[in-house]
Amino acid sequence: MIVEIGHYALVLALALALAGGTLPFWGALRGDVRLMSVASTTAVAQFLFVALSFAVLTYAYVVSDFSVQNVVENSHTLKPLLYKISGVWGNHEGSMLLWVLILVLFGALVAMFSENLPLKLKALVLSVQSWISAAFLLFILIASNPFLRLDPAPLEGRDLNPLLQDVGLAIHPPLLYLGYVGCSISFAFAIAALIDGRIDAAWARWVRPWTLTAWCFLTLGIAMGSYWAYYELGWGGWWFWDPVENASFMPWLAATALLHSAIVMEKREALKIWTILLAILTFSLSLLGTFLVRSGVLTSVHAFATDPTRGIFILCILCVFIGGAFSLFATRAGSLSQGGLFAPISREGALVLNNLLLTAACATVLVGTLYPLALEALTGEKISVGAPFFDMTFGPMMVPLLVAVPFGPFLAWKRGDIVAAGQRLLFAFGAAMAVVVIGLALMGTPSALALFGVALAVWLMVGALSEIGFRTKLGRVSLAESWRRGAGLPRSAWGTMVAHFGIGVTVLGIIASTAWNTETIVTLKPGETVTIGSRVLTMDGFVPLSGGTYTGTGVRFTVRQGGNVVATMEPEKRLYTVQNMPTTEAAIKTFGFSQLYVSLGDVSADGATVVRVYWKTLVALIWLGALVMTAGGVLSLSDRRLRVGAPKPARRSVPVPAE
Repeated sequence: MIVEIGHYALVLALALALAGGTLPFWGALRGDVRLMSVASTTAVAQFLFVALSFAVLTYAYVVSDFSVQNVVENSHTLKPLLYKISGVWGNHEGSMLLWVLILVLFGALVAMFSENLPLKLKALVLSVQSWISAAFLLFILIASNPFLRLDPAPLEGRDLNPLLQDVGLAIHPPLLYLGYVGCSISFAFAIAALIDGRIDAAWARWVRPWTLTAWCFLTLGIAMGSYWAYYELGWGGWWFWDPVENASFMPWLAATALLHSAIVMEKREALKIWTILLAILTFSLSLLGTFLVRSGVLTSVHAFATDPTRGIFILCILCVFIGGAFSLFATRAGSLSQGGLFAPISREGALVLNNLLLTAACATVLVGTLYPLALEALTGEKISVGAPFFDMTFGPMMVPLLVAVPFGPFLAWKRGDIVAAGQRLLFAFGAAMAVVVIGLALMGTPSALALFGVALAVWLMVGALSEIGFRTKLGRVSLAESWRRGAGLPRSAWGTMVAHFGIGVTVLGIIASTAWNTETIVTLKPGETVTIGSRVLTMDGFVPLSGGTYTGTGVRFTVRQGGNVVATMEPEKRLYTVQNMPTTEAAIKTFGFSQLYVSLGDVSADGATVVRVYWKTLVALIWLGALVMTAGGVLSLSDRRLRVGAPKPARRSVPVPAE
């Protein structure tokens, strides 16, 4: 009976979504306050019912209720509790329920924390959000019901995909979905603005915190997914330009452009049409990613489903919302004013350059991702577009963008002085050049390209610090005065600096780990050694493994440097007995920001083992930079201007006549 409650809760949530999409919209068109007020109530109620449904499915996993088909296919009684819970979304049906849960969560948050929004705009935003919820709730109930029963119920489940039995499954999908689905709020604001005809600085200020929130989660989700693949798959790479990886990266690029475009719109009421278009594009790319993962058009370790019927259903949803949004945009864009004018050399101009390069890079990733699919659909020919294509196209677009990033904050609004900005960045330029000169002296010309990348990272980091140094007059006034000025800066200014610094940290990690990565593949027997750099690894012997639904063998290595033991490492080869699937568990040891990475290959009958050993220079900076970028976003969100949105106009006080 409990399982049926979860199913009925979805049906009720669908009814509420239909009501929340229809009544407030009609009320907004007619100016009916009572109908518009329904939006908040239905949004919160949708969340409560979907949350109940999700809780019921989680309960079925925790108690191993094998009368539920979804539990049978993705769980086992011997799984640890963490993997039972994360297994809820480790499959197509459960992950779609999580997707919708986050969707209605954002709608409920808008309903509860957007008191400053005009009632009509709020009603339209929640109405659009409800229609999206209704579409995906209908999809779940018709094509992806997680509550289907089995009779008779089997005694045991088939276990979860072994690659997903990791703490990464508990963290990566929820974070990624919070970013993916969070973009729906910006989309809803854009559609509401086009319907209402009100697009101004206040609108941009209302949109920014929701976009920034989604961007923060998306940044964390992509970074976590990258690290999960890095340590779980055993191949030592952190990004493969997999089509599904690209599907999450494209909304991130578009959301980054949207954030910067909204700043221009808020400050100068310029780029109105472009900002609305970016808001539509960002969520459209999120829907495209959902389609790619679940349609069966891709074969990927990330793909959840291969059922073409589900793919067609999602394609219809995608066409309705994306097609409808662009049709509305084409109809209403001509009536929107362009806003303030500005010179090419200005802060607005720098942000426009940022937008152009980000959207061009996003288009490049989109073409590289979809071209093989389109070619196969039209001609039957199969091709693979991999890292070489993206390295030759995406990389060169990022270089001018990263060079321009430190200039933006030093340029004035409307008309800037590029020479003065350059003078303020002389220290950053000197630091970058020092890296090149010293690096060439130590490493020679073969490392020139890598050294240029490192110099670019230093340019970004020192440039970000220079901005704060300039704004606090560091070195030109007393430290106490600089401290006072720094404390008086808006948190959004600090957030921008921290986020830009984080980009430099990530770039440094990418360049260093790519250019100075060392790899050794050897076959070892117990007692034998392998040397990588200054470290010597000795294979001590085998360690039997048994846990939950797997058995296997670990190999213990002792790591020495300069004759001293600095670490022990135990990579593993596991066999998950229920699915008869082997996996490789890499052993990773961090030294500073660099990592020693050991992965096992096949083990022969005589005990000889293929061992793959990597030295990853500064690789941890890739993910540390993502954390720093997110910290910058959170710091900006804590700025009161972004938390409260556009303030309501103060009510004019009316004096009470004396009696």
